[in-house]
Amino acid sequence: MDNIDDNPIRGNDDHFYWLRLAFKLAQYGSERGEGGPFGAVVVLDGEAIGLAHNEVLSSLDPTAHAEILAIRRAAKKLSSFDLERSIIYTSCEPCPMCFSAIYWAHISKVYYACCKEDAQEIGFQDALLYEELKKPPQQRKLQTIQLLREEGLSILKNWEKSPLKVIY
Repeated sequence: MDNIDDNPIRGNDDHFYWLRLAFKLAQYGSERGEGGPFGAVVVLDGEAIGLAHNEVLSSLDPTAHAEILAIRRAAKKLSSFDLERSIIYTSCEPCPMCFSAIYWAHISKVYYACCKEDAQEIGFQDALLYEELKKPPQQRKLQTIQLLREEGLSILKNWEKSPLKVIY
């Protein structure tokens, strides 16, 4: 079900269709104990280019959220990190990590079903993470300590001058 190259899904721009496909992916993964009940589909021009369900438990990777995996698969399919004009459909409002990945991928729109408060009710802490990100770093529960800024800046400045520099 994860490999869209074997069975491409094309030609349907119905938002309900794509969200229901995300639901099927969420159900598929959660019924197998592979991760939380989350699914995602990245669509470009009416074609599913990235399908995924949460695989945190099966992969032992805390970043293996449905949205992240769907974005990775879409980028691989297009051979590009830029997913501009694509849309992502998710069974639940993206967590801050996934939302950031959606921004970095330049995805144009997000459609979701359940909200972060719904996820919170079943034990996922997305709402807490959103609240933490509103705080200054020194007030967050996770200690964040800045060290060696000048050394780090030299690397950034060297990259800025590099002919290999690509802004994404």
